[in-house]
Amino acid sequence: MTIEEIETRMDAIKAELESPEADLDALQEEVRSLTAEREELRKAAKEAEEKRLAIANGLGEVKEKQEEEKTMTVDEIRSSKDYIVAFANYIKSGDDRECRAMLKTENASGQVPVPVLVDEIVRTAWENEEILSRVRKTYFRGNLKVAFERGADPAYEHTEGSTAPTEESLTLGIVSLIPKNVKKWLRIPDEVAAMGGEPMVRYIYDEVTYQIIHKLSALVVGDIAGADTSHSASAVGIPKVNLAPALNTIPTAVANLSDEARNPVVIMNRLSDVNFHAAYAAGNFAVDPYAGLPRLYTSALPAYDTASTNAVYAIVGDLNGAQVNYPEGDGIVIKWDELTEAEKDLIKIVGRQYAAHGVTAPGRFVNITKPAAATT
Repeated sequence: MTIEEIETRMDAIKAELESPEADLDALQEEVRSLTAEREELRKAAKEAEEKRLAIANGLGEVKEKQEEEKTMTVDEIRSSKDYIVAFANYIKSGDDRECRAMLKTENASGQVPVPVLVDEIVRTAWENEEILSRVRKTYFRGNLKVAFERGADPAYEHTEGSTAPTEESLTLGIVSLIPKNVKKWLRIPDEVAAMGGEPMVRYIYDEVTYQIIHKLSALVVGDIAGADTSHSASAVGIPKVNLAPALNTIPTAVANLSDEARNPVVIMNRLSDVNFHAAYAAGNFAVDPYAGLPRLYTSALPAYDTASTNAVYAIVGDLNGAQVNYPEGDGIVIKWDELTEAEKDLIKIVGRQYAAHGVTAPGRFVNITKPAAATT
């Protein structure tokens, strides 16, 4: 019954009590029952009104919820701003505990994983360095020895029942790739260090990474240009052609490559482009002096006009024949020194990359050298 219905029945009972035939005991019991029921209804209505007011006031009904803890992956942690700040602090102090605590690897050994930001800077530098992006990269620990064929007999066609073919005569050479540190250091003012976090990390790694990779590229070019013309027991020989820039210079060099040079390119100083362009113009622009090969520019080779006689001024070859080995990975390690020049408010930053490099495959390169000037 509703409260209204109970009130109506209570009024009816009062009227029935006036009747001589009324059952007083039964009516009295019904009054007690209706009274108790009315109190319960009033109590329930009061509680409902209190809840309604609480919801209207923004409190709502509180429910206990247990949210499942979200576990971040290592890459997500390395991408976070908090980790970049922790890594910046690690560069300055040398204390890696904050980084390792975030990665939950407090007891791990080895290099602290760099932020994703640093990985992107290094990868971008690699991709923009057209020479190093084409060389073969490996990641073997310690010194690496790479065998190559100095000489070998060809295969033979053998008819069944005929005399057995002669055993192959194979002579091997071994190139030893011994790693060294490629370093770049610079000074930064205290104001840069005060930036902290991403701005500081980006400033340091942008500059140091570019310079180290640029130097390593020059070293690889030097390995090729400085090679002897014949193989030795410990080095790959690279043939030379002694020609000035002309329409037949690059095709002649290409003709001296082995058939294993699948993706040849032309490597030279940008200023030498002028000399090849002059040959192109002299030929009435009828023949491409580069034989359709991509051109990669480097200041590690001299320009043709300033090169000495017999100096290598251009290289034609497949850069997969050169190899760079990174015993500690291809990342850049940063050292921080804020004491040496503290009186000048300068901080010394030293970046290094541990790498070995060399030519490891024969038949992949040809050096082009400058001929002696014609006598008049």
